[in-house]
Amino acid sequence: MHFAILCPPLTGHIKPLAALAAELESRGHRATFIHQVGARHLVEGHGGTFAPLPGSGLGAHKGVGGTVKEMARQTEMLCREAPALLREFKVDAVIADQLEPAGALIAEKLGLPWISAACALPINRDPAVPPPYVGWSYDPSDKGRKWAQGGWRVSDFLMRRLSRVIQAQSGGRWRNLDDALSPLLQIAQAVPAIDFPRETLPGSFHYLGPWRRPSDDGFDPPGRSERPLVYCSLGTLQGGRVALFASIAAACADLGLRLVLTHGGRLTRREVESLPGRPFVFDYLPQEAVLAEADLVVTHAGFNTVLETLAAGLPMVALPIAFDQPAVAARIARAGVGEVVRPSRATVNRLRAGIAKVLHEPAYRAAAQRVRAQIASAGGVRRAVDLVEEALRS
Repeated sequence: MHFAILCPPLTGHIKPLAALAAELESRGHRATFIHQVGARHLVEGHGGTFAPLPGSGLGAHKGVGGTVKEMARQTEMLCREAPALLREFKVDAVIADQLEPAGALIAEKLGLPWISAACALPINRDPAVPPPYVGWSYDPSDKGRKWAQGGWRVSDFLMRRLSRVIQAQSGGRWRNLDDALSPLLQIAQAVPAIDFPRETLPGSFHYLGPWRRPSDDGFDPPGRSERPLVYCSLGTLQGGRVALFASIAAACADLGLRLVLTHGGRLTRREVESLPGRPFVFDYLPQEAVLAEADLVVTHAGFNTVLETLAAGLPMVALPIAFDQPAVAARIARAGVGEVVRPSRATVNRLRAGIAKVLHEPAYRAAAQRVRAQIASAGGVRRAVDLVEEALRS
């Protein structure tokens, strides 16, 4: 079968879907990412096959309003340009990221089956679960449910530009992102232990844990010693936050810890040399290989980094900065796998206290090990493709 993959042009979505594509191809299928040419380097950088659409690139955006505006533009563009390419490629089915409704809209228009994929926190609505864009704690009380429903009303208002595109492209049959979720199969990278409890998930929904390719990349920790090793990453978009990195480095130096830090090429040499305590600093590293050597992780609470950290059974200190990171951090706190420090309050003293607490109190590592066991039994990318094949056969 030939699968078309439609998703936001972001590393956090493309990386897991590229692993899914690789597993499909290992079983004799074809899988092609479709987007504007500006996404080519992201897809091909993770080993995926890419087919470009007309148009030169991807729009820049700032803030909630700008992000929603760009999402609406991309969805409208994909719905206009991609159907001809799917027909030309004789695509048999679509894998549609939950946050890119164009996949479902196009599949429904062409009479193709589609599978919904949640690379980030699932967007499925539930009475006691707030939207996956806010850092609210889980509260199943009547008051908490009212807050959650109020949050969804605000979310609907903020997403109205995208909803108008969905309504127009579906001929009024669908109203918002929820209507674009597949009735056939919904697969998610999450596991229940790192999500809030849900009451109304459909039978077609499956928690599977992170989707990753097997890797033989290694990492030889610099400065080998008996001192614990802390790994710090703020993701591909936030790697230029030199002041925050400096506070983290100072806290680790005060505690006598080794610090390995990656910044995605966003720090200058002078900024790197200014960091306290002489941490080991890299543009990029094979993250899973680093995690195999680490004792604790300091993270921006990006969902993929959190999943990989927990798959390694490591506790963390989370510094949620933007997007869905506060919501992920709320789940980290509830699962007991780490401490959360707001970046605006991330002084050296607070970071030192948080890192020391997570490193020395056994409960955090024990909780992370429990999530690790759940991830190990969830099935990952192989189980995901098993479910895809089973759904399409049925």
